[in-house]
Amino acid sequence: MSMNCVRRVHPKRLFIVGAVFCVLLVGTGGAVLAHGEETPEARPSSPSTSSSLSSPEEAGLQAACWFVTIPYGAVKVAYAIGGGIVGGLAWVITGGDTEVAQSIWIPSMTGDYIVQPQHLTGEKPLRFVGVTSNDPPS
Repeated sequence: MSMNCVRRVHPKRLFIVGAVFCVLLVGTGGAVLAHGEETPEARPSSPSTSSSLSSPEEAGLQAACWFVTIPYGAVKVAYAIGGGIVGGLAWVITGGDTEVAQSIWIPSMTGDYIVQPQHLTGEKPLRFVGVTSNDPPS
């Protein structure tokens, strides 16, 4: 009998799985954004810059958002996963202190995962690190 019970994951296969994950993240994020734009809180109180843009400018802005979101979203997901792992280790090391773990989890796992046109036009800040409840709103 062979002792080859443990298989190694090929880097090519890992890359493909990561790429599919990123595409799914971006694809489902668009659906979430579409639903979020229907709520009154999602609409800015001042007139939107996108309403003054022509159709080609809007399309270009959407394309730019999509292309920027791909690398940005991948880095943000990696940061969130790392924060989840470090927060979990902090929770274990501190004997189950949830406040310590949450002080790592909340900033790393919240924030913007998708770049929106408002981020590129400067109407809305792009937050890589999420805001904790203790931080003052800016």
